[in-house]
Amino acid sequence: MPHTRYAPDRGLTTRMVTTMFFIGLLYVVFIGVLLALFKGAWLLIVIIAGGLFVAQFWFSDRIAAFSMGAREVTPQQAPELHGAVDRLCALADMPKPRVAIADTDVPNAFATGRNQRNALVCATTGLLRRLEPEELEGVLAHELSHVAHRDVVVMTIASFLGVLAGIMTRAALWGGLSRSSRNNNVGIAVLLIPLISAVVYAISFLLTRLLSRYRELSADRAGALLTGRPSALAAALTKVTGQMARIPTRDLRKVEPFNAFFFAPALSGESVSRLFSSHPTLERRLDQLARISTQLGQAGRG
Repeated sequence: MPHTRYAPDRGLTTRMVTTMFFIGLLYVVFIGVLLALFKGAWLLIVIIAGGLFVAQFWFSDRIAAFSMGAREVTPQQAPELHGAVDRLCALADMPKPRVAIADTDVPNAFATGRNQRNALVCATTGLLRRLEPEELEGVLAHELSHVAHRDVVVMTIASFLGVLAGIMTRAALWGGLSRSSRNNNVGIAVLLIPLISAVVYAISFLLTRLLSRYRELSADRAGALLTGRPSALAAALTKVTGQMARIPTRDLRKVEPFNAFFFAPALSGESVSRLFSSHPTLERRLDQLARISTQLGQAGRG
């Protein structure tokens, strides 16, 4: 990881490596099963899997921006947003990412990109309208931490592999069924492959959720330590979470697929099990920020 002034997090690094190892192992087995059952379609499987993976890795920032309706903005178009990003990048000693705005009333932000030099940080118009300058800097420091620690890359790859399982299954079935006259196992495979694909997706989903919750706590901690103002980030968290309840449900559902990448979840509640949540609870995040504030206060007096 290129050096920045963001506090390193060995726990996050360990979890990222572990997540990618198990997801990689899972997909090696998955592809092996597909190849064994559909020997005639192996070339199609490899081409689709490899092509989609490379496309997702190299164009993840553009794909995310397009999906969210985000547009890149110049310093002249968004001077306050660019100014905040400039200050934080100078403070963190990291390259400035591209800056974008998504035109939606849902108050949120996200970062994406395969590395620091190809990163993009995006804030919504709803977020910019509701937050004070210090609160906005707290949110942006949180998002830039994802870029500095490269966990956004891991989440992008891990999340995409779950979708890839379904695409590869359909490709294998299509290729295999076209050769059904020479393969007596196609009937069994038609029943077996969707089940295997569902299991692969479920395991990938759980692994990414476990990583996602920890990385949000890590970004809160790193962002608060960088700015030295954990209270501003706590205020932003409280405000965004409270305002989210006032957004129409249909608007929240439109952006729900991006929950794992957002600063705060678009949809949450007691009805959603913590096991499946993309973010830690608000109480846990505020408790961590309160402890950091106490530690910084004690260090200042010392």
